[in-house]
Order: sequence, then C-alpha cells, then structure tokens
Amino acid sequence: MPRLTVVVNFFDMVREAPRTLHSLTPGYQGVDAADYEVVAVDNGSRRPLDPAMVASFGPNFRHVAFEPEWPSPAAALNHAVAHSDGARVMLCIDGARILSPGILRSTDRAFRAFDNPFVYTLGMHLGRQVQNQAIAAGWTQADEDALLRSVDWEDDGYELYRIATVAPSSKEGFFSDLAESNCVALSRAQYERMGGYDEAFRSPGGGLVNLDVMNRARLDPSVDPVMLLGEATFHQMHGGVATNSARNPDEVHPFGAFAAEYERI
Repeated sequence: MPRLTVVVNFFDMVREAPRTLHSLTPGYQGVDAADYEVVAVDNGSRRPLDPAMVASFGPNFRHVAFEPEWPSPAAALNHAVAHSDGARVMLCIDGARILSPGILRSTDRAFRAFDNPFVYTLGMHLGRQVQNQAIAAGWTQADEDALLRSVDWEDDGYELYRIATVAPSSKEGFFSDLAESNCVALSRAQYERMGGYDEAFRSPGGGLVNLDVMNRARLDPSVDPVMLLGEATFHQMHGGVATNSARNPDEVHPFGAFAAEYERI
C-alpha cells in the first residue's frame, strides 16, 4: 500500500496534464514509485483526459472520471481521496500546475519531523508577468509552449524558476503566511476530521474553497503548518476562472461572486 496518495484535479486540460503528470513521476521527483500513487481525477471535462495517457506515466498512475453536479472541484477531490489508499494525501486542486522536483521528498521529511503536518507550497506563474496581466497584453499558450521549450525543465524542474514569476497569492514569499496553496498535504485522518473540501463551495474552480481549507487547517491547534522552502508549483495558462481572468474594463473578475458565496456558506 502506498504511503502517499497524490490527487490532481483536471478540467479541460488536455494540453497541460502531460506536463503536470510528468512532474509527478518517480524519476523527476527522485522517489520510489512504490511509495506513492497519483490519482488524476477528470472533473467533467468537455475534452476528457485519455486514461491511457495517464497510465503511460507509470503503474502508480491512474485515471478517475468524475461527473460533478456543480462546476467545483470539491466533490471530485473528496471522491478521489475516498477511493484511494494512502495514509497521507496530497491535493492539487489545479491540474495545470507543474510541480518542482523536491515536493514529494520534502513532504515525506515533513511527515517524519512533525506529528500532524499540513504541508503547503508557494505558487508561481509561468512567464515574466502575472498571467492575467500577460493575457491582457496578448500572451498566448503558444508563447508559453515556446517558453517551456527554452529550458530543460523535464530533467531539472528547478529550471522553471528561471522563466516564472511569483503568483499574487504568494507575493510575500516563502516566509509569509499564505492565504492559499495549490499543493497541500496532510494525513488522511486529518483530512477526514476536517471533512475534506467543503462541497457547499459550488462556484467554477471552487471559488474560495482553497482558502477555506487552508484557514481551517491553520485554526486546528493540533496541526503543524509546514511551508516547503525552495519548492513551488508553476501555473500553465488554461483559461482558469481566476488566474487567467484578463484584467480589462470589459471583464469582471469573479472574486466578488466568490466572496458572496463564502459569506453565504
């Protein structure tokens, strides 16, 4: 039985998923495949992931198709955790994020160092600008593809730092109290005590469900928050609800609707 289950949520990410899954392979992460499993949950994509593509990354990778009632990943993540085996769970709510190469090793060290860790990582955007600003200036997925080809990230994922900028949610850096993280890990027992992701968050992308999980974990006095220094996730452009919302006068950012939903909950 694997010690760790990594659940990655995907929605319409045929382009982005192979890169993200590559960043979870044993060779890239420097870990033993027998120690963890990767569950790629496809959350009602209009263009679903190919299960064979997921399985091609190794015997510890598997595909789960989930048909959501609402356009939120909360239920999909909870479903995938419930149908997995690891005593520890890592949740990647946004499958467009490439992981740096030390995340799995460092997470294992955190579990050995603390009784009840809640592990989290910094967020980065690929490109020289925050992505919604870059998109407004005309940056495209083709530009991003060329940028990724400019470094040997597949062999050394730390090269991604050379072509990325810090996400607004992580702008205070490694030694700050992040409001959210797109890659978190905790024990299955703690996940179940928290009730997993709150499925009352029904907005596209989950609204503020990610911030809610972070906040509830930190409010638990038994939890040891652990930031992984030197590690991060790197966001690819994919038309994300908030991250890739272009900042222009004709487009309303969804935060107001997300905040209203949070208040109702």
